[in-house]
Amino acid sequence: MPKLETGSIMPDFTYDTPFAKGLTLAQTVKAAPKTALLFLRYFGCTLCQLDLHRLAQQYDTVTANGGQVLVVLQSDPDGIAAQIGPDTFPFAIVCDPEQTLYRQFSIEAAPSKAQLADAKTMLKIAKATASGYKHGAYEGNELQLPAVFVMDAARKLSHVHYGSSAGDVPDPEQLAALLR
Repeated sequence: MPKLETGSIMPDFTYDTPFAKGLTLAQTVKAAPKTALLFLRYFGCTLCQLDLHRLAQQYDTVTANGGQVLVVLQSDPDGIAAQIGPDTFPFAIVCDPEQTLYRQFSIEAAPSKAQLADAKTMLKIAKATASGYKHGAYEGNELQLPAVFVMDAARKLSHVHYGSSAGDVPDPEQLAALLR
């Protein structure tokens, strides 16, 4: 499938979270005027842990205009459920251990570890380490790049960004602006 573009309709899909099965994007997006679908790597990734916790800490600000966020990880739902509770995060984690959605939406992996980590990524790794985050289990494609898609309740895309490095993820302030 070609990469998604702003103005196109995000295809519907069925997904599982660590605590629910068989949910659909079409139904989920109806709960808010805008939805950000944030593709990260996996739950054990130090950078992803930092991004998840920052998003959780600032979720009220991010969603102040009524938006919502879903985070897609290459992680197994049972593995995440063994580590967190259903109320750990104020957003749903979409589990895609087979990387079906990553392939469906043409979210590529970096060609090498050197290309996965730019200066922004290295700075985030230093912040994550200084904050005490420790790498957990490796899952999925270690070279997976991130992406973010923002859509309305009809799944029409208003923002599409395919990351160029592991750290190329919008921060909570940027996500809040995208959900306005």
